[in-house]
Amino acid sequence: MRARHLAPAALLLPFALLLAACGGAPRAEGGGGTGSGTDGKGSLTLNVGDQKGGSEALLRAAGELDDLPYRIKWSTFTSGPPLLEAINAGAVDVGAVGNTPPVFAAAAKSKIKVIAGSHSRSDGETILVKKGSPLKRPTQLKGKSIAVAQGSSAHYQLIASLKKAGLTPKDVTLNYLQPADALAAFTRGKVAAWAVWDPYTSQALDQADARVLTTGQGVVNGLSFQVAAPAALDDKKKSAALRDYTERLRRAQDWVFKHPDAWAEAWAKETGLPDKVALDAVKRTRGTAVAVAVDKAAVASEQRIVDAFAALKLIPRSFDFGAFVDPRFNGDLPPSGTAPRTYGKDH
Repeated sequence: MRARHLAPAALLLPFALLLAACGGAPRAEGGGGTGSGTDGKGSLTLNVGDQKGGSEALLRAAGELDDLPYRIKWSTFTSGPPLLEAINAGAVDVGAVGNTPPVFAAAAKSKIKVIAGSHSRSDGETILVKKGSPLKRPTQLKGKSIAVAQGSSAHYQLIASLKKAGLTPKDVTLNYLQPADALAAFTRGKVAAWAVWDPYTSQALDQADARVLTTGQGVVNGLSFQVAAPAALDDKKKSAALRDYTERLRRAQDWVFKHPDAWAEAWAKETGLPDKVALDAVKRTRGTAVAVAVDKAAVASEQRIVDAFAALKLIPRSFDFGAFVDPRFNGDLPPSGTAPRTYGKDH
C-alpha cells in the first residue's frame, strides 16, 4: 500500500510524536520533561530542554556532542510552551523554540531570555487545503473553518495572512487543534483549511491529499530562538557553557545544509517520519536555517507579533519584547534579516 493512501489513523502516530517547537500544546507527560540521557563529562551540567528530533539529534548527527567539556542533561518536551515553563521554573537552563512561544511566555512574565537566533525559509509555514478544494486564494477563506494550534507560529502566520488578504480572525472560524487532531479534522473535511508548519506541511502534502493555499514567505519572520534561564546566564560557568553550546548548534546547522540527505535519514530514524517527508522538510525549511544575531531588527519583528496578539486580546498585555533578550552571544553573527539558505527553486 502506498504511503499516501494510508488511513488518517495510521498518520496520527508520527504527527503526535512530532509536536514541534512552534506548537502550543500542553505537555502530555505532565510535570516535567522526560529525560533522555546525558552527554559529555566534567563537573558542570547544562540542563537542556529539547523536542523529539531536535537539538540533541542535530548535534549528535553532526558530531558536535563529541568531546564536550561539560555535561548536557537532556529533557524532552512535546512543544515550546511547556519547555519555556520549565525554563521559567529553573528546571531547564536553555532550549529551542519558534518565534511565537516566547511572546506568550513573556506576556505571562516568565523568567526567560532569548540568547540566540536562526533565520529559516518560511515555505514550510503554510495554510493547506485539500487538492479538490475550490479555495484558490486566501481571500476565499472568509466564512471558512480553519484548524490551527493556538499560540504557535502557525497561529501568527494565519493572522498575518488573513490581514494581508483583508480579513480578520472574526471573518473565519478558528478551530484550535494540535497537529494530530488537526490532521484528523482536515482529512475528514471537518475544516476547510489547516495552518501548520514543517514537518507537518511536508507530511500532509505527501500523505494527506493536501495542497498549499499560501505560505509564510513575506508574511512571517522565519526566526527561531534559543531561550535561556536568567539564573544560568548569571552563573559564570554556565554562561560559558551556553556560549559553547550555541556555537555547536551553529556548526551543526552548517553541517545540515551541506549534508541534507544524512540529516534527513537521521531525523527520520529519530522521529518516525517517512524518509521522503523528512528530506522534503529539510530542503523546504529545516536545512535552510542560518545563525543570526538577536538584534534590534529581530526584536522589532517579534514586537509586531506581540502587538498583533495583544490587539486581538490573545495575550493579556502588550510589553517590550527587548526586555526579554540578552544579546551577549551575538558576537560577529550576521544581521537577523540575513537571507536563509536555499536548495534551489524546487524547495
